[in-house]
Amino acid sequence: MFLFSCQEKRDSSGQEPLLYVPDDLEATLWAESPMFYNPTNIDVDIRGRIWVTEAVNYRDFNNDTSEHLNHPEGDRVMILEDTDGDGKADSSKVFVQDKDLVSPLGIAVIGKKVIVSCSPSVIVYTDEDGDDHPDKKEVFLTGFGGKDHDHGLHSGIAGPDGRWYFSAGNAGPHIVTDKSGWTLRAGSVYAGGTPYNKENKPAMKSDDGRIWTGGVLFSVNPDGTGLKVIAHNFRNSYETAADSYGNFWQNDNDDEVESCRTSWVMEGGSAGYFSKTGIRTWRADRRPGQSIQTAHWHQEDPGVMPVGDVYGAGAPTGIVVNESDALGKTYRGLLLSADAGRNTIFGYRPRPSGAGYDLSDRTPFIASTDTDDVHYRWNAMDERKSKWFRPSDVAVGTDGAIYVADWYDPIVGGHQMVDKKGYGRIYRIVPKDGKLKSPVIDLGSIQGQIQALLSPAINVRNQGFVLLKAGGDKVLPDVKKILSSDNPYHRARAVWLLSQLGSAGIGETEKLLQDANADIRVTAFRALRQAQPAQLLRYAKQLSGDKSPAVRREVAIALRDVPLDQCQDILLSLADGFDGKDPAYLNALGIALQGKEAAFYPLLLSHLHAGAPESWSPRLSGLVWELHPDAAAQALQSRATDKQLPEKDRKRALTALAFIPDREAADDMRTIAGDKDGRIAGLAQWWLKFRKTNDWQAYLKDWKSPPGDLPEAHPEMLKLRRQVADTALPMKVRMAVANQLALSPDGRLHLVALMDGKQLPDAVIEQIGPKMLKADDRNIHALMDRYFNTSDTASYTVEAIDKLSADAGKGKLLFMSNCLVCHKIGTTGNEIGPDLTTIQTRYDKSGILESIVHPDAAVAFGSEPYIITLKNGAALYGLLLSDGPVVTAMDTYGKQYIMESAQIESKRRLNTTIMPSPRHMSLSQNDVANIAAFLLQNNKDVTVNK
Repeated sequence: MFLFSCQEKRDSSGQEPLLYVPDDLEATLWAESPMFYNPTNIDVDIRGRIWVTEAVNYRDFNNDTSEHLNHPEGDRVMILEDTDGDGKADSSKVFVQDKDLVSPLGIAVIGKKVIVSCSPSVIVYTDEDGDDHPDKKEVFLTGFGGKDHDHGLHSGIAGPDGRWYFSAGNAGPHIVTDKSGWTLRAGSVYAGGTPYNKENKPAMKSDDGRIWTGGVLFSVNPDGTGLKVIAHNFRNSYETAADSYGNFWQNDNDDEVESCRTSWVMEGGSAGYFSKTGIRTWRADRRPGQSIQTAHWHQEDPGVMPVGDVYGAGAPTGIVVNESDALGKTYRGLLLSADAGRNTIFGYRPRPSGAGYDLSDRTPFIASTDTDDVHYRWNAMDERKSKWFRPSDVAVGTDGAIYVADWYDPIVGGHQMVDKKGYGRIYRIVPKDGKLKSPVIDLGSIQGQIQALLSPAINVRNQGFVLLKAGGDKVLPDVKKILSSDNPYHRARAVWLLSQLGSAGIGETEKLLQDANADIRVTAFRALRQAQPAQLLRYAKQLSGDKSPAVRREVAIALRDVPLDQCQDILLSLADGFDGKDPAYLNALGIALQGKEAAFYPLLLSHLHAGAPESWSPRLSGLVWELHPDAAAQALQSRATDKQLPEKDRKRALTALAFIPDREAADDMRTIAGDKDGRIAGLAQWWLKFRKTNDWQAYLKDWKSPPGDLPEAHPEMLKLRRQVADTALPMKVRMAVANQLALSPDGRLHLVALMDGKQLPDAVIEQIGPKMLKADDRNIHALMDRYFNTSDTASYTVEAIDKLSADAGKGKLLFMSNCLVCHKIGTTGNEIGPDLTTIQTRYDKSGILESIVHPDAAVAFGSEPYIITLKNGAALYGLLLSDGPVVTAMDTYGKQYIMESAQIESKRRLNTTIMPSPRHMSLSQNDVANIAAFLLQNNKDVTVNK
């Protein structure tokens, strides 16, 4: 725990944000606009300067550029410097301004190279002569989805092994070929968020034969070869942090349903956002009885890495590990995770827990509000706008200070910018009783190179690493001295370097496989695995019985691509090390056995002396759940139907059975579904209905699922729709048919689909407009209004409503009668739209009003509506939950429909939202003010009685 103090700093914009930091530290304003604008990411160079990527042109397709700050020549990369050492920047210069930079989300300064992440490309600018202007521009990698999108390509870092690491969000498809010709293909069902992200593609195979899904973490050699996926199936991991042991840490956004998280990343792991191949969203996969948080990250599915810390609503951004002692040893090893939605930099102290990490020790390390979740200073914040502190990144300087970039705005990501000036700040966090200073590093000497290697700034370390590696044997004595450091992160950096210093260095690294510190043993194994791949099995055998589950985890992961006949005994030894409970260890074994499950299963049964399935040990039952080989179907059926087993064990066996994609498993599930044991049989019925739409589709054609999977058929509608679109027909005929369609709810949806596809002539639009606006259903009426009503809606303005007095009690009643149809608050409501229980932790008053008054300007990612029309004439308006051979959709009242793609006539994503405006709900400006007042309260324990 840290003791916190409130430190007020007035800035030139006239605001007084409240920053809370530990009592022995202080926050100072280091730089602010107009030195730079809208910072998305920062990095630190060897001189201690801060480099900033700006996003002034962020989502200009959604903003009025005549009213907002705009850079017609492209976004910029800025260099900021404190030239006089007084703790505040006094110099600002443009490094590059480029029309190819449209809202860049990442920067890494690695020697002479300035690496900018900006979908669709990683762009490398090289400053050969050190004059702070690029002499060369190279499109290093390209093909990433997510142009001008928060879920696109994110920042890169130099890992402790010398490779470059990048992350990309789920706004694919990402189809990227490295400089050796190897192609990564990663996609999912998600599309939308910008006009450039109109389609995505799930279930694509990369050149390694694997299907990588959604957001990805990948690495590449500095020469652009050797592209390799580290982990996948993130939603939008904004940034990834690497520590000197070679661990990776990430924070991931949720679908605005209280499920943001911070995680340790398992190499080879699936982060669990989509289904395995990205063809379905978590909503489509959510099982009866599952909490949103469990379903959101597929935590009860085999093959998914542990979720980490799920902390609720937010908008996580930059992340870094502080490995320096400059703030005091108390803060060494602190994982700093920025959350712009929560106005906070969380501080984590990761604790080893089995083969993974416990992240429950979380504190709001830096914040603009006085507590994490409960009591917010709303009156003060209306005046001071302390919730406008939106940390977009956090970095450690060469001086050891913490630097925080602040994108100053009431709205967080995915929306238009409300602050029209593009205001931004950078804060500096330092000890109260000491002055930190950036060192002068002489890279021409071995000692200067070691000084760089030991720098608090991650990308500065790489310069020392590269030069020391080039020094070969002559630097070995100096590098070995680092092994005696009392800072284990410094020791770890020496381990990586030793492994690349020839045979003598390899010998020194091999000795460290016996080090007393498990983290150093892990580091030594990782380093040797890269430096000596031919010796992998020797090292794996040596460590397969290590007392640390983390070391054994690394051995398991390293065996993923090794044929079973070469590592069978090692894998059985690793299986012996599973305690029957450790989820990270179990996931590592699953990664090790990918593609080997069927052959390993009989070996496992024999090795563990398996008896009847009902008597399996937790170790064996856990392994079979993770591996779920085809041959285990009958055994899993036996466990699922054994009434002597605890219900949780029976359900887990049923889940494993459901993940076996063959006929026998489907038949066994049918048998279970016919059992008179209600709970298990009912869940088996659900699995049959669900699997009929995907893995077991071919085996369940004769199984009659419960009715209601398709919307009501209207065969005549499709014929009429085609006539309206037929340009060969006389306009009089087309107009008459359009008028006929405009009389029914389904017909109106068909017409909107045509209009959205620009297939309705202006004359038809003008003629049918009044009839289209007569829809009785409020949600459908809102849709019709957006397309067919051009009247002025300026009577609702945020500025006017903001000045009105408000009554939260009346707001609660209005919320109950208007908003619970889609939204949840406390324990009441529906989950079609975002959960609004803690919306006050993300938005201030103006932000909430903006979302209510202008819902189309704030469409949550993944909440873009579709109109789906079927060949039987039915029409559906709602959200797309899965795509591919079988499509799952949810209408605006939460009902799900499942249909084969062959049954679909058309599927159109609309550039709007399903949320009605206040006008559609007959709400006055006072009503809106009252609802906002209610939402600004702490509503965690509220119960709204319908």
